[in-house]
Order: sequence, then C-alpha cells, then structure tokens
Amino acid sequence: MANFSKSSVPQFSVDVYQNEYLPDGGREVNAIVTVTATGGGTVGTAVGASYAPGQGPSAGVAVMVDCSGSMDYPPTKMRNARDATAAAIGTLRDGTHFAVIGGTHVAKEVYPGGGALSVADRTTREQAKQALRRLSAGGGTAIGTWLRLADRLLSSADVAIRHGILLTDGRNEHESPEDLKAALDSCAGRFTCDARGVGTDWEVKEVTGIASALLGTADIVADPTGLAADFTQMMETAMGKEVADVALRLWTPVGTTIKFVKQVAPTVEQLTDRRTEAGPRAGDYPTGSWGDESRDYHVCVEVPSAGLGQEMLAARVSLVVPQPDGSVQNLGAQGLIRAVWTDDMAASTSINPQVAHYTGQAELAQAIQQGLDLRKAGDMDGATAKLGRAVQLASASGNADTAKLLAKVVDVVDAATGTVRLKAKVAEADEMTLETRSTKTVRVKK
Repeated sequence: MANFSKSSVPQFSVDVYQNEYLPDGGREVNAIVTVTATGGGTVGTAVGASYAPGQGPSAGVAVMVDCSGSMDYPPTKMRNARDATAAAIGTLRDGTHFAVIGGTHVAKEVYPGGGALSVADRTTREQAKQALRRLSAGGGTAIGTWLRLADRLLSSADVAIRHGILLTDGRNEHESPEDLKAALDSCAGRFTCDARGVGTDWEVKEVTGIASALLGTADIVADPTGLAADFTQMMETAMGKEVADVALRLWTPVGTTIKFVKQVAPTVEQLTDRRTEAGPRAGDYPTGSWGDESRDYHVCVEVPSAGLGQEMLAARVSLVVPQPDGSVQNLGAQGLIRAVWTDDMAASTSINPQVAHYTGQAELAQAIQQGLDLRKAGDMDGATAKLGRAVQLASASGNADTAKLLAKVVDVVDAATGTVRLKAKVAEADEMTLETRSTKTVRVKK
C-alpha cells in the first residue's frame, strides 16, 4: 500500500498560451489554458481535508457491472467481468469506501448490501470477491437505475472523492433516453464515472455520453479478456485522484462575453453549457477530480472593439473548489488572457501554435464522428470526404494513434492531402474503437 502523507497536497498552476494581438476592430480572443497539478498523484491529501498518516484522501467507489442476459453470450464474458471487478477491488487502498452493483433492468446491491458502502481492508476485499461469484446474467438493461443506486450509495459516506466505474455490453433498451438523461442530470457533479463498453453490441454514443456527463473516461474493450487490465488501470487512476470538484473560474470585464470553453487535452470535451454563475461577471466550468496530471482548455472570448494601441484584460482564469458551507476554496493558481489592438499585420494575423493545433484536434474529432455517421447513413461520398479530412488532420498534428485507427476504416492513398478510399469491409470493433476514441488528442509537437 502507498504511504500517504499530509505534506503531499498537489499544487496547481495555470499557463496561458495566446496571440494577444488583434487588428483594428478585432473582437475575438483565443487562448489555450494549461492546468497542471503536481506533487499529488497516488500520494497526498485532498485539498481542505485532513487525514491521519497511512490514510489517503477519503474516497468512495461504486463498480456497476452489467448482468443483463447478453452477458452470457459468450459465457466467458460474465466470467471476465467478474475477474475484472475482482482485480479492481484488489487495487483498492485500505480505507476506501466501496460497493459493487449488479445492473439489469433494475439495480441490485451485490456487496456489501444494506444501502451502505464497505470500507476496504484485507477482509472486506476478500468478502467482495466472494460475493462476485453470485453475479449471473439475466434480464434487461436500464443504466439510469444503476447510476441512481451508485449515487445513493456514494452519498451515504462522508468522503472527498466519489467515483463510479460502469461496464455494459449492450444497448440501454429497458428505459427511455429521457430516463437515462434525467439520471445523468441528477448525478452530474455528485460523482465522476468511467464507462466501458465490452464486445461490440453496445451503443457508442450512450457510453461516451455517460462518461462525458459525469466527467469520466470512455473506452471500448472489444475482447473481454482485456477487462481485468483495463479495470485495474481505471481503479489505480481513481485511487490517484486527490482533489474533487475542481472548477475553472473565468472572470470577464464589462462588455466581454465567453463564446466557448472546451477541454482539448487529453480529450475534447465541450464545457460551455455547463457554466454555473459565480458572482458578478464570473462563471465556473466543472473539470472533475484531479491527481498528478495536466489538461488543456480552449477559451474563446469576445471583447468590445477598441482603438489601435489600446489593451485590456479579456479574462482572468483561476481554479476553485466548492466547500460544504457554500463558500469556495481558491487553489491559488491564476492566468490572464489579454487583448492588444495593433496595426502590425504580422502580429495581428499570427495564430498561436497551441491554438492552431487544438483547433485542428477539435476538427479532427468532429470529422471522424461526422464521417462515421455518414457512412452508417449510406452517404459514401460524404463519409470519404470527412474521413479523408480526418486522416489529413491526424497526419499533420502527429496524432499517430488516431491515424492507426483511421487506417482500419479507410485505405490511405495520400495522408498529406487526405486522399482516402473507404474499405469495403470494416470490422465492427475497429469502427467502434475509432468512434469511441475519436476525441482523444495529442499535445503540440515540441
């Protein structure tokens, strides 16, 4: 077990990359904001909390395992899910609160039961693994009920970090899309959740939508034998989270508006519509839980027009964590987004390399999703054009992982120009992997 010490609270920093120069009459300011947390990782203490030596930040984890009838086809799928959950439980650090939920058209407590969470130690981890043997396949799929039960269980414990892990192998056929959305809306901001689709009979947009709404990760595990490694990695990452509910706070002066805010690394995630007001001219954008890591955000600000030679603060960026009493704790990191009007054409027309790169990465994700949708709709010319553009963008930005996934769906004639041919036959797992991972980005090549 890791040795947790109170001295290893993560420190946050904010760096702003932009071209602050605007032409006469220019109003749009773009910046890439890099947020970095260091000195935490798998050791540390949650901000604002105090823990005895030997204890990590208080955490609660709920593992939701699909137990619908399709998990029996093939029978090894259910066995792999049980083994993967057991492996994940094995990585829980002592003192972590946890529960296992079996999900069908209803949600059932598999361990510990009684509407509460168990506290991890050698005995309870073993008891949970024994309880997993009772998991069997049968019934439908209503993921909203699983999430609501996870929320009730996680909220029963006084913990700093709340996290869910959700595994499904099928479509959410036993509740309406509206029911699932209502469940996601009620759980958003209460816990983060990683979602995984196993096999190829699940709906990509459902799984990625769950992860997006709950600020977690989404991925495909096409071969069920890969579940144990994936679950272990997810749980280890969850155990490394130190600070929950971090918000990116943007303050803007009078006459200035935020056009959009999106996370652009390690994945593209639209945050604009998730703003909550935070006092006069300030708004908070949720970023979820943090360990030792760095993420990039694209902020676009519309400023009032000004004359040549004038300059202004377009936005101030800070990081805050809400407190139980309704106040917020400022994490001490700050960045400034500026606007300067100039008649120097070279300065005002230059695009910052970070902004240009991530604009391309966002377009790459969109081109893949549009291309695959067009392919499914039978518009082969449209699909070829969009996926060709995706190949071109992946090649230009050095996104080798996405380029490899694209090459399983199209034959690349010329990557630099985006000239491609759709493959006549594409394995379903390859197409789903491309769609699921389409929002993964790479950072600017140094």
